[in-house]
Amino acid sequence: MAKIVRLHAFGGPEHLRIEDLDVDAPGAGEVRIRVLAARVTRDHARYLNGSVFKGHGFEQPSLPARIGYEAAGIVEAVGDGIESSWIGKRVSPFPNFDQETYGLLGEQAIVPGSVLIEYPSILTPGQAASFWVPYLTAYGLLVPIAHVRKDDIVVVLAANSAVGQAAMQIAHDAGAFVIGTTRHRAKIREILSLGADHAISLEDGDYPGQIEQLTGGKGARITLDPIGGSLIDDLAAGAAPGGIIVEYGVMSGEPAPLPIAHLIGKGLTIRGFTMNDILSSSEATVTAKQYILDRLADGQFSPRVTKVFPLEAVVDAFRSAMAGDTPGATVVSCSQDVEI
Repeated sequence: MAKIVRLHAFGGPEHLRIEDLDVDAPGAGEVRIRVLAARVTRDHARYLNGSVFKGHGFEQPSLPARIGYEAAGIVEAVGDGIESSWIGKRVSPFPNFDQETYGLLGEQAIVPGSVLIEYPSILTPGQAASFWVPYLTAYGLLVPIAHVRKDDIVVVLAANSAVGQAAMQIAHDAGAFVIGTTRHRAKIREILSLGADHAISLEDGDYPGQIEQLTGGKGARITLDPIGGSLIDDLAAGAAPGGIIVEYGVMSGEPAPLPIAHLIGKGLTIRGFTMNDILSSSEATVTAKQYILDRLADGQFSPRVTKVFPLEAVVDAFRSAMAGDTPGATVVSCSQDVEI
């Protein structure tokens, strides 16, 4: 028997239950892992409310449903077709599987053997549970789409988010200058401590003026925006001629007007992104994996874990993550005898 987290009704994390369940032996092509740590994020909100992306559209998960797509664990058993040498290895499954079937949140989980990745030993279990989605997203935004390069000026909105922090590390790895933004003036110092070369507050207003002053009138060649909404006009005004704005979220919930004057006048590119842009190509996926793992292994990239909750407080963990006020990953400790 193992303690497993499952969703029993839609509407929010209060409908999650921790249950003592038998975890079956892994089937052909599968493995069973002992989960050490699992990451929870505000991105789970859609799933908790009854919507999961499958193929080319959204569907409703079948209840009760497992949950969780980012974790670190130790391989305990393997099914037919999987090398026994995996047993005992510490892994962070690559998040390209159905969490409804293979949800990772709990003491044990079954996952496809095809997603096994042995994580760099330099990482703690909490860090190993927290790097795939942020770094894959940031990589996709900056490398194959924006082609970040030395001396670029890169604006990272919501810079204290997990993706924002990963993006700043990737931009610096390329030799770019990074301006991090925050909604609140009080978080300027925090953004700087997380690695921004300069930080600005949207609360202070006049975003285009602030960018013009910081860049000597050049503007930002790359702008990464998870917020959306009416802010897009200011982002376009602060962009460099020929610049690119990559939209990867709709945190504002507002309609976004097309900044047609800046779009035409500056020859801007405005591009949307989801992680499927990488996962839909096996070649792109392999390249992204190696890029991220190499830099984690040598310490160039370092995921930040800010809050750790015990498994029995999983509902509180989700509520904390969804509040969005923590500069780093929120992790659930799934194994009592392991330092997260």
